[in-house]
Parts: sequence; C-alpha cells; structure tokens
Amino acid sequence: MIQISDSAKERVQSILTSEGKGADYFVRVAVKSGGCSGLAYELEFDNELDTSKDDVFEDNGMKLVVDKRSVLYLFGTILDFSGGLNGKGFEFRNPNATRTCSCGESFSI
Repeated sequence: MIQISDSAKERVQSILTSEGKGADYFVRVAVKSGGCSGLAYELEFDNELDTSKDDVFEDNGMKLVVDKRSVLYLFGTILDFSGGLNGKGFEFRNPNATRTCSCGESFSI
C-alpha cells in the first residue's frame, strides 16, 4: 500500500485543476533504475489504467496507481509535499530505502 498526505493531496488537486485535468486522472507512482543511489522515483498524472500491470490504491480520497514491479519497492511509502523554502516539492517517505541521495529523488534497498 502507498499513502498520500494531506499536503500532497492538496498539491495534486491544485495541479490537476490548473492543468485542466478532470476527475478521471490519478497519481501514478513508479520506480525506475537510475539516480545517484541506483533507483529513482517517478511521479506523473495519468488517466489510463492497465489492470494487468497496475495495482490501484485508494488513500485520503485519492487514487494512487503503481505498476506491479514497483509495488515491492514502494510498499508502506507515504507521498508527501513540502512547501518550505528548503526543498519545496513532492517527497517520498519510504521505509524500505536503506540509503537515499541528498536530493531525495533516488534511493537503494
């Protein structure tokens, strides 16, 4: 399961509204090879679901979709958003990560 914080939910809704994306859009989270720690997070908005390849989670009133390969890396992760001066943006609080890079965009297990 992956969760989304209140602040991340608010930011997602704001972005979807500003981009004119309707209620059929959801948050897609994935893990790809790359980054300075070996694995990198990928976050995007999508409206196409492939039930043979995707797992769907509902949290805090939002639909979060993760491809089946990435679920193992993201289990228990919370998607958060920080609006502060230092490090504004989405961040992943991943209990599975044994090491992260200083920017927080890549990790290793």
